[in-house]
Order: sequence, then structure tokens, then C-alpha cells
Amino acid sequence: MISVDLNADLAEGCGSDRELLQRVTSANICCGIHAGGAADMAAALQCAKENHVRIGAHPSFPDRVNFGRSNMDLPTDELRAWLRYQLGALDALCRAAGVEMAYVKPHGALYNQAAKDADLAEVIADTVHGFNPDLKLMALSGSLLLQAGQGAGLGTISEVFADRRYQPDGTLVPRSRADAQIDNNDEAVAQVLQMVTEGTVTAINGSRIPVRADSICLHGDGEHALVFADLIRQTLHDKGIRISAG
Repeated sequence: MISVDLNADLAEGCGSDRELLQRVTSANICCGIHAGGAADMAAALQCAKENHVRIGAHPSFPDRVNFGRSNMDLPTDELRAWLRYQLGALDALCRAAGVEMAYVKPHGALYNQAAKDADLAEVIADTVHGFNPDLKLMALSGSLLLQAGQGAGLGTISEVFADRRYQPDGTLVPRSRADAQIDNNDEAVAQVLQMVTEGTVTAINGSRIPVRADSICLHGDGEHALVFADLIRQTLHDKGIRISAG
């Protein structure tokens, strides 16, 4: 039986955490830098615990004004410090809640830059390994960040997106473009099924790109997140595909 994880970005103060945590199998917990705060993190962890949802850290560039979505070029030591700071904060709250942090998924611009920047990807992977080598690294399918995680000796989770469009090189269409986001329910579900069952995604130019769908991301701040989650869960169930964190 095919099995796939369903994840969402949470603790960002968007108001739908509790509902999403009843639908997803992995939770990318914002670490209080690009959005949210300690109380949001703690509440999300408690709800994840109640729903037996796998927990991951979702660290960002220090860019609260732009929700972590602006590219930055930080000195290596500064970036490492910000990553350790965020991982440490979530780890402390996980310990207090009696849950375990299982993986790390960078947020926003940090995630997208590292998909194409080998040096940045290596810094992230090395920092995660140094913090806890048992953590997995969740990254965009086919990206340099995924390769860096493997090279650092980390377990990896290859991620695909239900509600984002793809460029011909396998990266995501930038949010600055009007066609970056998928708002049509049927299109989102069709893209998920193609990625999970065929191992490909159709780029904006019509080409088909190979992907590995270990985990499907839904953006928790999207207005269609709950609808997408329900439709995707039902569609995968109807196709005999198991939804599980693995």
C-alpha cells in the first residue's frame, strides 16, 4: 500500500491550528521568529500531542516583518546562531510538553534559497546534525537542501506541495508571481494524486518533473487549508493510499 505524510505549517498565529492538527500527520511548528510566539508554540504542541501528530521545527530567517519570506544573506556564524536558537526553543517546549521533535523543515525564504544554494544548504544540514543527529531534514523534492541533508548523514523527508505551482527546474514558483498559489480545489487534488501515484508534477510550462512524495505540504496560513486537507484526505483514502507520518 502506498503511504504518504500530510504536513502543515503551524503556530504562526493564523487561527486554524486546532482544526489542521485534527487532519495532518506532521506539524511544522514555527519557532517564534517569523511569526507566532512561545504561547502559540506551546498550544500547538499540546494539540499535536492530543492528536498523535509528528512534530518538526520550522525555523526561519530573522524576518518577522515579511513573515520570513524575504531573501537574506547572513554570515554563517549568525545563521547558525539563529538556527540553534530556534531549535533550542522548540526543543525546550517539546520537553515540557512530553513530546519529541522528529525533524526540521526550514521556512519560507530560508527553505527556498537552500533549495538552490549548496553552501546555504550545507550550513543548515550541518547545524541540524550538530544539534541532534537523530533529527530528519524535510526539504523540497530534488533540492540541494535534501542532498545536503543526506550528505550530512541525516535522515531526510522529501516534500511536495499541494497548493503551490512548480517551475521547470523543480523549484516552486515565487510568491511574487500571481500564479504561485493553487486556489482551485480540483487542481490541488489532481496535483497531489499525480505526485503521489506517478512520481511527477506538471510545471507551469507543461513539462513533467520527477518528484518523491514522502510528505505533502499544506500551508496553514492559506484560506483554503482546511478544505484542501479534507479533500486530499478523502481522495487519498478513496484511492487506497494511507496517510501516515511513517
